Amino acid sequence: MGKSVLGKQGAALSRFLRLRHWIEATVPALGAGGIFLIAFLDSSFLTFPVINDLLVIELSILHPLRMPLYAVAATLGSLAGSLCIFFLARKGGEIYWHRHAGGRGERVREWLASNSFIAVAASSLMPPPMPFKIFVIGAGVFQVSAREFSLALLAGRGFRYFAIGFLAVRYGQAAEHYLLDHKIVLALVGLTFLLLSYLVTRLAFRKPPPRR
Repeated sequence: MGKSVLGKQGAALSRFLRLRHWIEATVPALGAGGIFLIAFLDSSFLTFPVINDLLVIELSILHPLRMPLYAVAATLGSLAGSLCIFFLARKGGEIYWHRHAGGRGERVREWLASNSFIAVAASSLMPPPMPFKIFVIGAGVFQVSAREFSLALLAGRGFRYFAIGFLAVRYGQAAEHYLLDHKIVLALVGLTFLLLSYLVTRLAFRKPPPRR
């Protein structure tokens, strides 16, 4: 019985690896559409850590003038995939949360409760191993508004992919090394951008004062 289960798990893993290799080999030829697809899958039902970042870098080097298109495709693909998980989590409730959150659940819950915009935006900005999907699930379970969730994700992911694309155009193949060597500086710049985005969002959507 145990061997049968292990055999099925091994076969499933083998199929997943073949799918992943096929995607890695095929998607770059699809351009912005391929980036959108990978970002959607990575943010929803599959996991392709770092692949989308590398695709944005590679295609931005090959076609510098299209860099904004690649960054937008990656951002919108991530938003679309994340919204799928967000609404599933909203329907699934606390049971769905406890099934997926693990030991980090209580800390994520506190971050979302104290400031959901910053929590979602900051987690979407950071590269792996940041457990981004836990924040997406938590935002759905704890009834964060879809508008606030979307704006936070657009701010975080948008900054991340435009920064990666800009570095790729400027530094070429050395962009990956630059990202590793200056990740603290880039993180601080990103957090500053998120704080400004948060303030702008609050000002734009604040309720008007009651009429006398």
